Amino acid sequence: MSASLFLQKSLINFSCKSITRPSLINSTSSFIHVYKRWNSKSTTEKLKGKDPSKAIDLTAFPAENIRNFSIIAHIDHGKSTLADRLLELTNTISASGSNKQVLDKLKVERERGITVKAQTVSMFYNHKGKDYLLNLIDTPGHVDFSYEVSRSLAACQGTLLLVDAAQGIQAQTVANFYLAFGEGLEIIPVLNKIDLPGAEPERVLRQIESAFELDTSSILKISAKSGINIDQVLPSVIEKVPAPIGSRNKPFRGLLFDSWYDKYVGVVCMLGVKDGILRKGDKVVSAYSDTKYEITEVGIMHPEQLPTGYLHAGQVGYIVCGMKSASEAHIGDTFHHLGQTVEILPGFQPAQSMVFAGIFPVDTNDFRKLDDNIKKLTLNDASVSVHKETSHALGQGWRLGFLGTLHMDVFRQRLENEYDANIIVTQPTVPYKITYKDDSYKLVRNPADFPDLEERSFKVSKLQEPMVIATLIFPDEYMGKLIELCGTRRGEQLEYVYVDETRVMMKYRMPLAEVVTDFYDELKSRSSGYASFDYEDGGYEDSDLVKMNVLLNSKPVDALSIILHRSQVDLVGRDWVKRLKGVIQRQLFDISIQTALGSKIIARETISALRKNVTAKCYGGDASRKMKLLQKQKEGKKRMKMIGNVELPQKAFYDFMDKSKGT
Repeated sequence: MSASLFLQKSLINFSCKSITRPSLINSTSSFIHVYKRWNSKSTTEKLKGKDPSKAIDLTAFPAENIRNFSIIAHIDHGKSTLADRLLELTNTISASGSNKQVLDKLKVERERGITVKAQTVSMFYNHKGKDYLLNLIDTPGHVDFSYEVSRSLAACQGTLLLVDAAQGIQAQTVANFYLAFGEGLEIIPVLNKIDLPGAEPERVLRQIESAFELDTSSILKISAKSGINIDQVLPSVIEKVPAPIGSRNKPFRGLLFDSWYDKYVGVVCMLGVKDGILRKGDKVVSAYSDTKYEITEVGIMHPEQLPTGYLHAGQVGYIVCGMKSASEAHIGDTFHHLGQTVEILPGFQPAQSMVFAGIFPVDTNDFRKLDDNIKKLTLNDASVSVHKETSHALGQGWRLGFLGTLHMDVFRQRLENEYDANIIVTQPTVPYKITYKDDSYKLVRNPADFPDLEERSFKVSKLQEPMVIATLIFPDEYMGKLIELCGTRRGEQLEYVYVDETRVMMKYRMPLAEVVTDFYDELKSRSSGYASFDYEDGGYEDSDLVKMNVLLNSKPVDALSIILHRSQVDLVGRDWVKRLKGVIQRQLFDISIQTALGSKIIARETISALRKNVTAKCYGGDASRKMKLLQKQKEGKKRMKMIGNVELPQKAFYDFMDKSKGT
C-alpha cells in the first residue's frame, strides 16, 4: 500500500472514531493539518527526507562540536552535486536512487539547472569517535545572486571554495573568494571534476596559488558526481573550520538571515543562534519592530523541517512564531527573550538594486492578489525592492529593483510558476542620479521622473549614470573580439593580466546600462561560451543623458520611454520604430510611430491603414458616384484617426522586449 493511501485510510478511520469521542477532535484537526502539509510536499521531499520520528537531542552538541560552513563557486562548478554527496555520506538522505540537486527545491532551479536560493541543511557526522553537528549552506553561483551568498557567509565560520578542474578559476570564483575573505572565514580550496577527460589539475592549482595565494599542497581533489575522495571533505571541514563562538549561559540572541512563507503556519524564519538557549514556548522580541512572539515550533533543516524543541549557541535552525505578515520578517533582525536587554547584532547591508523594471497585471482586477503574491515572494528574496507606480498605458503596478537581469527573469518566472500570475514586465532600467543646483539630488528609477528640457536648463546641475567594475576571464584567442565588445559598450580598460599561460583576466569600467541589456549574451556568443563575467558597483559618473519617448500618432507611450546616452539615440531610435512596426497590428487608419527627444523627431515609420473596398457595389454608372463614396471614406478615416486609440497588446510588449525577434 502506498504511503499516501495509508495516510488517507488512517485519516478516515481516525476521524470516524473521533465522532463519538469529543476529546479527540483537537487531535483529529492536528492530524488533518499534518496530512495536508505532508501531502503538499513534492514526491522528492517525501522520499528523500530523513525519518521525522527519529528524536534528535541537540543538547548533546556543544559549540565545540558544531561546524557552520558553506560551499561557494562559480556557476556550474558542482556545488549542489557536492552537497548531494555530503548528504548521502552523513545518511541525511538515502543513497539509493538518483539524488540530483536535492537542495534546489524551487521549480525554476530545476528547470534552469542553477541554484537561485541559498539552502541550509543540518548533518550529523562521527569523526574520531566524536559526534559533530555540521550546518551546510549551499549557495548560488551567478553574479545576480551574490546577496544570497553574502548573507549565507554571515552565518558561517568557514567555506569550501570549489573550483572546476577543467574550467579553472572563473569570474565568480574570484568574487566569492573576496566575499569570504572579507568576512574573515577559513577558506578550504577544493578541486572538483578531476575525472573529466579535459581536467588539468596542475594548471588550476597554479591559478589558485597565483590568484588567491592559498596553500595548495594539501588541496582536496574530488569528483562530486562519481564520489571520488568525498569522504575526505568533512574531516577537513571539522579540522580546519573553527567552532562558532558563543555561550549557552548568556542571554539568548539570534540573527534572522532567511525566511519563507508557509501557507499553513505563516512566516518561517531561519536563525543563527549567537548566544543562549531557545526553547519551544519561549517568548521573544524582534529588535527591529519591537514585536513580541511566542515560539510555537523550533527545529533544524534535516533536510526538511525537523522539530527539535531546542536550539543553543552556535546552532542554526528554523522557528515558527505566529508571524502572519510578510513585512514582519526583517532580514538581519536580532531576536532576544522578552524582558532581557542584549547587544543588537550588526545585521546586513541592504542590497543595492542595480536594475529596475515595472511589473503590471494583465487584468487590472488581479492587482490586489498580485500585491499579496509579490509580498510573499519578496519575503523569500529580500534583495528585491518594491515601489508602487502608475502607468497611463498599463494602469497600476510596481517598480521593482533587482540585482541583475537574470534575477529579474527568475523573479518573473517564480511569480508565474508559484502564484499563476499573468503579468507584463517593462524594459529594464538603471537608477540615474540627478544633482540640482542647490546641491540636492534624487535617484530616478523610472523614465517618467526624468527632468524635461526646461527643468534641466534652470534647475539641474549634472546628470550621472551608475558605473560597474567588470571582470572578464577568458582564453587569450578571444581577446580581440572581447576588447571590441567592451569598446562598443563605452568601456574603459583598467587592468589586463594573464592568470596562467593561456587565460586572460581583464577589468573594465563601464556603464551599468550597457551591461543589463544583452551584454552577457553577446559575451558568450563572441567567446564561444568560454568567457566568464562578474561585476561590482563602481559608483556614479557624469554623463550626457537624454530621455527618448515613443509616440504613437503623436501620443507618448510612457511604458516605452527610455533614458539613454546621447550618442546612442539615433541607433536605438531607428531600431525601435522598425521593431514596433513589426508588432503593432494594422488599424482602419494610418498609424505613425515616432521616437523623439523632446520636440525633435529622431525616426519615423508609418503603418498604412486597412482599406475597405467601398466601391465594390458600384458596378456601373457615373464615376462621380465612386468619387463621392471614396471622399466619404476619406473623411471617416480622418475623423477616426482623431478619436481612435492605438492599443499595444500584451504580445506586442513581449515581442518588442525580445530583441531577437526584432527586424
